[in-house]
Amino acid sequence: LAVLAAALVRPWLSHSSVPEMPTLAQLLANALMLQDIVGEDALSAGIWYVAIDLQLFALTVLLLVGVRALPGLAPRQSAALLQMLVVVGTAASLWDFNRFPELDMWALYFLGSYGMGLLAYWAVQSDRPARWCALLLVLGAVALALDFRPRIALVWAVALGMVWVLRSPHACPRGIALRLFKPLQALGCMSYSVFLVHFSVCLLVNMVVHQIWPGEPLPNALGMVVAFVLSLMAGWVLYQRVERPVSSLTLAVRWHAGLVGAGLLAERAGSLL
Repeated sequence: LAVLAAALVRPWLSHSSVPEMPTLAQLLANALMLQDIVGEDALSAGIWYVAIDLQLFALTVLLLVGVRALPGLAPRQSAALLQMLVVVGTAASLWDFNRFPELDMWALYFLGSYGMGLLAYWAVQSDRPARWCALLLVLGAVALALDFRPRIALVWAVALGMVWVLRSPHACPRGIALRLFKPLQALGCMSYSVFLVHFSVCLLVNMVVHQIWPGEPLPNALGMVVAFVLSLMAGWVLYQRVERPVSSLTLAVRWHAGLVGAGLLAERAGSLL
């Protein structure tokens, strides 16, 4: 979608947000989620997050499988070892790796934020949440004392806030919580799909508004609202048709081949024009 939308928009909208015509190397790098590592430009805004999320998820799964494979450990011991390793990795990321922007193509750079999310989950589920909250407090406080980063302060506050809301019966009355959280939960379920597709939608809306009302504030403001609503609608379709169904290796290969094929088709069409 991003490749085809960019190909459609490129002749009509000259802006830095519109990706250049993709090359085969760029297409393959993006398909394998290696674009930042090998120095290729991303085909869509935010695709770096998809690559990092894949790294973080794979790292967590491999860590879990590795701990469970250790001989002689009871399930409780395996869980404790896994949690200890996550805490150590989170501290290493927050206190060291995350302070070097040149590492932002690797999972270690973002492991601090990811780890605080895991700790917040364990705090909500635990019979003794105080120790997890204490760990969160120490990890965040030391990280900000070493190098104050607003993004880390935000993640830290959100993690602690979620624990407080979900653990405290007085933080948010049940009736209000149900009315408030159900719509947010529905949006949250498809938020990843919205994140993936909104760039393509915004490109198309930008092209239309720029061509018809290039310098009029009101139509441009309405265009932002239209882009937001269409992004939610497109994200819902992507969520229902792609994210929710159980995938397979064959389907994944088909999607990757479709990406490369669409890019080569756009490149060929562009050269003919």
